[in-house]
Amino acid sequence: MELPVVSLPDVQAHKPEIPVNLTRVGVTNVKKLIEVTRKYKRPIVLISTFDIFVDLPFNRKGANLSRNFEAVDSVIEEAVRGPVYEVEELCGAISRKLLDRHEYANRAEVRMRSEYVIKRKTPEAGATCEEVVDMIAEATAIRGKESDTIVRKVIGAEVLGITACPCAQEIMRDRAIQVLEELGVSDEVVREFLQRVPMATHNQRGRGAITIEVHDGVNVPLDKIIRIVEESMSATVYEFLKRGDEAALVNQAHRNPKFVEDCVRTMAQRVVEEFRELPGDALITIKQINEESIHRHNAFAERIATMKELREELSS
Repeated sequence: MELPVVSLPDVQAHKPEIPVNLTRVGVTNVKKLIEVTRKYKRPIVLISTFDIFVDLPFNRKGANLSRNFEAVDSVIEEAVRGPVYEVEELCGAISRKLLDRHEYANRAEVRMRSEYVIKRKTPEAGATCEEVVDMIAEATAIRGKESDTIVRKVIGAEVLGITACPCAQEIMRDRAIQVLEELGVSDEVVREFLQRVPMATHNQRGRGAITIEVHDGVNVPLDKIIRIVEESMSATVYEFLKRGDEAALVNQAHRNPKFVEDCVRTMAQRVVEEFRELPGDALITIKQINEESIHRHNAFAERIATMKELREELSS
């Protein structure tokens, strides 16, 4: 005996009791395995976390969340058949697919975070070690007129580093001069000593981040972003250091003291210098958080500006 086919009600399509538009409805913390192809190198396999959203009109009770998973799975399955070179392009493809499947939505957002492993050589011994940076990719698709879809995508990274406090270093420098003078050391020797040996100061573990938002079709090299963030702090941190490496790293950091504000301004300058090809409407977000060693609080600085605004400021 065949069972009768039952038509299940689409509860999400009903009208809600409270007719209010919702900016984002979706799912978060969706884990997926992504393989990224690199030219002339082995591919990178990423365990990525996705957050996926669409907007919801006032006259619809809920979103069909299962369609979000279908969109992600179908796009990733298609991507596996061919090479994926940019993760932000993958996010853009998913966001377009979301609008196709959510006919009631006008906006779809995809956010992806992954741990990206890079190889580094230690400063003195030259030993190879692996360092982890946080990769950030996003895309927003907006339904335009006449079925056109506008896509904006974001690529960026958050990188760990070390900063040395300039203020405490100046205090220690004045103290060293005073003690050396009391010991009868000549001014010439004092000056030479201070040039050769950087003064002590307290340090912070810094977390610098740059994200760049551009129109679909504009490519931004992730490795260049990572390098800019690393080089904008006092020194790079390493998972593994021998004694000679440790001495070289501490010396480098204390010869390059930086406030949290200095890190952000350095990143801004480097972005303008190294991304000359970016359009003026590219949106740059630069952030630095320094975890203080002698305080309970952290230091924070941020700049959000278009490429055009940064270029104008730095050329004035």
